[in-house]
Amino acid sequence: MSQTELPSEVAYEKFIFDTGTVPTRDGLHDFFNGLCWMRFPLTKRRLNQLQAAEIATAGVGQVRGPVRDGLTLLDENAALLQAPDALWEALLARDWTRLLVDLRPLWAQARLVLLGHALLEKLVSPYKSITAHVLREPVPLTLGDDLAAWDAWLAQTLNAPLLASKPFTPLPVLGVPGWWPANEDSAFYADAGVFRPQRVASV
Repeated sequence: MSQTELPSEVAYEKFIFDTGTVPTRDGLHDFFNGLCWMRFPLTKRRLNQLQAAEIATAGVGQVRGPVRDGLTLLDENAALLQAPDALWEALLARDWTRLLVDLRPLWAQARLVLLGHALLEKLVSPYKSITAHVLREPVPLTLGDDLAAWDAWLAQTLNAPLLASKPFTPLPVLGVPGWWPANEDSAFYADAGVFRPQRVASV
């Protein structure tokens, strides 16, 4: 249905939960959202259930709260990663040289799948600093490349406490080996404005 038909007094996520219908506008953003519903239907349904539960508890205010913030970030900008432990360790440490240069051959054993529809929209006109929020829950290697199994796994994994904990780590996606021709040159990663080091906590 067109989003123009969405009743003004009803929250978007609540309407989806109540009707099973996703109000849609013309444009790439909602086009990619529709594709994500098709690719990850169980996960999208789970996100909507969690959104509706938060709205039922706290209503819709100016501040969404930590759970809805996490839900929105996952829905709009998340990616899922299935990779060897060495890649995960370098990613979480934001050791970009090790992750994307030294361990480059290991990416042949990794799978990065974009889940966020706003992230997909950005990649229509790519630029170097596009950054995904990778869920810090490794996709089990046993699931292989079966995205239906990924969908079922993720839908079972997501819960309010997890999402409230901000369970994401950044990854500039055009730095992923094979995703952008310019990253064949290791100098691509010298841009500290994009490949930012991990912050050291102040004492």
